[in-house]
Amino acid sequence: MQNQTVEKASVPILTLAALGVVFGDIGTSPLYALKESFHATHGMPINEINILGILSLIFWTIMLIVSLKYVMVIMRADNNGEGGIMALLALNLRQPGLSNRTKILITALGFIGASLFFGDGIITPAISVLSAVEGLSVAAPAFDKFILPISIGILTALFFVQKHGTAVMGKFFGPITLLWFLSIGAIGFVSIIQSPTILAFLSPHWALQFIITNPYISFFVMGAVVLTVTGGEALYADMGHFGVLPIRLGWFLIVLPCLMLNYAGQGALLLRDPTAITNPFYLLVPSFFLYPMILIATAAAVIASQALISGVFSMAKQAIQLGYLPRLNVLHTSASEVGQIYIPLLNWILYISILFLVLLFKTSSNLAGAYGLAVTITMFCDTLLVAFLAYSYWKWKTWKLVLFAVPFIFIDLVLLGSNLLKFFIGGWVPVLIAVFVFTLMMTWKKGRVQLQEKLQSDTLQLETFIKYLGTDMNKVSGIAVFLTGSPSVVPHALLHNLKHNKILHDKNMLVTVQVSDIPYVQDELRYEFEVLEKGFYRIQINYGFKEQPNVPMVLEKIFNKIDFEYNLMEISFFVSRERLIYKADNKLTTWRKQLFATMQKNTSPISDFYQIPTNRVVEIGSQIEI
Repeated sequence: MQNQTVEKASVPILTLAALGVVFGDIGTSPLYALKESFHATHGMPINEINILGILSLIFWTIMLIVSLKYVMVIMRADNNGEGGIMALLALNLRQPGLSNRTKILITALGFIGASLFFGDGIITPAISVLSAVEGLSVAAPAFDKFILPISIGILTALFFVQKHGTAVMGKFFGPITLLWFLSIGAIGFVSIIQSPTILAFLSPHWALQFIITNPYISFFVMGAVVLTVTGGEALYADMGHFGVLPIRLGWFLIVLPCLMLNYAGQGALLLRDPTAITNPFYLLVPSFFLYPMILIATAAAVIASQALISGVFSMAKQAIQLGYLPRLNVLHTSASEVGQIYIPLLNWILYISILFLVLLFKTSSNLAGAYGLAVTITMFCDTLLVAFLAYSYWKWKTWKLVLFAVPFIFIDLVLLGSNLLKFFIGGWVPVLIAVFVFTLMMTWKKGRVQLQEKLQSDTLQLETFIKYLGTDMNKVSGIAVFLTGSPSVVPHALLHNLKHNKILHDKNMLVTVQVSDIPYVQDELRYEFEVLEKGFYRIQINYGFKEQPNVPMVLEKIFNKIDFEYNLMEISFFVSRERLIYKADNKLTTWRKQLFATMQKNTSPISDFYQIPTNRVVEIGSQIEI
């Protein structure tokens, strides 16, 4: 199912909107990417051959990885119109006949990539805002000491306004980003006119000559060149919001030409003045336009940061829905756009982490050492997953699969190898974050599986319970809704209510919420309703991993269809809250048991997550040994 926004808006409007969301990260790369590419050469002369060689490497890296791999190939892998590594993972796992070993490998690849996205999420805002504000030192060296506090102030304001959403400012994101691209393209074009020989970089022989002549140095350079393609995965991840066509048009008609004009313009400036390598982006800007450009660059950096923060929120919500993270408090900041959400806990974790990074690294050049490693691993995971999809689902012929997979696996490995050199100068930061997130997700998933197995083994089968239920049971009028993860067994909350209160309601509904590996579930498939005996009913409510569950809303639809009177104030929702006690076994190590117990204890109430009014919830605790 395509996002409703795609259906309502025209292609030009969607293309403009996509500029402010999809291309923010890759669009702000000219602020620092070329400068870092030359810094990586460790004192190699800044002359025509080296400038053309590095520019050619940048151009062909962008063309191969972004234009060909992501825009032309990977964007074909849509999960009901949705993209991103979670959608790609779900598509692969849906293929019939997969062995358990293959499923484990595919799942590991998907969640390694997803975990690294969280690591990337704290670096992009920091490096984008810092590199934008550093233009002040070009305008006036006296501003140098204010760059850090100004950057911290901008980032602080950005995170403090997250709870209000982006509905108002979001309307300006597209036009501001369009202005950014046109501005950087224009200043680059002016510089190219002054030194048109720079256009020779379009020939791949300059890149090949640079690699052959400087094999050792070119390997280091590729670690910086990858900065020009950070954000490429966003084109795929956000296609569900805008559709494939608007993103492709935005890339080929606006973003790619303007980026290459600017990179070429910076290269042309270096041909004329090699000392401009200190900050070729801002030194390219005419003096009369320098302060406006700093403002535009800062706005573009903030928009890029906002897009990434929203992306982290969205991926966290998907992981929660799929059962890989505990329930967190998810707030919707827009009444009309379901994708605009705010997760308070995650927002402040991101803010503190980014603040720590800015204070630790202090400059965009230092941060560039931490940037790139997580991105290259994610791109490698994408390549492997889409290659498997092409083999198992698209049924590509062997020659076609080899023609795609082998070159891109080679390119990804080269970029990954060059970025591994950054590990000890900052690359450890996103990797450490990714390892932490991956550990959380795997611990939560395995712990929940173990908990469900224990619940299944310790309770009665529902049919057996109903069959032997006595007719002399004390009954009270009204409807009781029991939320359960196992529709075939008796919920613990029901058993404890019966044991301690010795009553049963006239109507007892056992509700299970099932989240599928598709983004959206069609309305006609929203629920399954089954009438059992002795006043019991079984309901399964189905959602996609991008939807927000709302149990009362679905129950109202069911009640209206079966002619039950729906009065929320007369319905009691019973939920279980388990207190875990661990026994010695080999399923989870001691520290993972403690981690799972902590996550279980701090998960948000299920009533909040399913949008059930708190005054209608009866929470019954139970002690479970696993």
